[in-house]
Amino acid sequence: MDPVGFCTQTRLLIVAGKGGVGKTTVSAAVARMAADAGLSTLLVDVEGKGGLPAVFGYDELLGYEETVMAPQRPGAGEIRARTLTPDDALLEYLEEHGMRRISRKLLSSGAIDVVATAVPGIKDILVLGKVKQLEQGSAIDLIVVDAPAAGHAVTFLTSASGLLDSVRVGPIRAQAQDVVDLLSNPARCQVLLVTLPEETPVNEVVETAYKLEDRVGVSLAAVVVNGLYPPRPGLDADPAEVAERQGLRLPATELEQLRAAARFRLGRAALQAEQVTRLARSLPLPQLPLPYLFTTEVGWPEVGILARALAAGVRALPIERAASSSGTVDASTVSPRP
Repeated sequence: MDPVGFCTQTRLLIVAGKGGVGKTTVSAAVARMAADAGLSTLLVDVEGKGGLPAVFGYDELLGYEETVMAPQRPGAGEIRARTLTPDDALLEYLEEHGMRRISRKLLSSGAIDVVATAVPGIKDILVLGKVKQLEQGSAIDLIVVDAPAAGHAVTFLTSASGLLDSVRVGPIRAQAQDVVDLLSNPARCQVLLVTLPEETPVNEVVETAYKLEDRVGVSLAAVVVNGLYPPRPGLDADPAEVAERQGLRLPATELEQLRAAARFRLGRAALQAEQVTRLARSLPLPQLPLPYLFTTEVGWPEVGILARALAAGVRALPIERAASSSGTVDASTVSPRP
């Protein structure tokens, strides 16, 4: 499957995963992959963190208005980004409905927090309602939402269904219904899961996948396995023998350090392979592998490396498998959940 096909099989891609698995970096890599394929992308941050602009070399936090993070290049599309907050979404909603004065008073008095307490999920509905508006009206080819961490992501995406059960009439119900319609239509919205090849993140991503399908009804596009150590041939060779063949004599301490490093690398690769296999057995979704980057900071060059690796993983997906996987997870075909 080519990256254009992957990025255009839905209008909205929500990137979700446990905190610390690289979800924000993967969101940027997806946008870079889409842009490199000639598509225009809008990145949406719903938590107001500084991680997303940092990978593009920006020091300031994103605002409610769109910011060009990567301009259009020959053969490549533009990447824009913005933050969506409940307060700004409510302000815009009320102003669009001729209630500008009321909106200012609500925000200045803190009344929105009172409303949020009285109506659980209303803040999430305000943000998702704005996402729905962007999906319907934007000329952007792909919208990528950097969702909250896994626990909050489930609550974030189930808020609309909960409001449908508790609110029978009025604009809030209409907004909730629109959001449910968006999330349940795979041509409009899919979720891209992110995990690390480690026991706890794998357990959590499997649990999150089933919760999202059982409680939200959203389609799952694939699962990105981030932070995989790239294979290194020759690690099982004895450093002393290798050095001798090269006409070198290394001190015993250096030889032991090399052996220890090789043992660690081989052990790490074996553990990762075990978790990748367990993930495939527990969650029947295509896996998109991303390499571990041996760096303390991730910027535009590193995002490019990840985007190319992501594109290679997408190209390795059979078209029919990629298309069928963006549907439901059949629990009867997989091993019991961990």
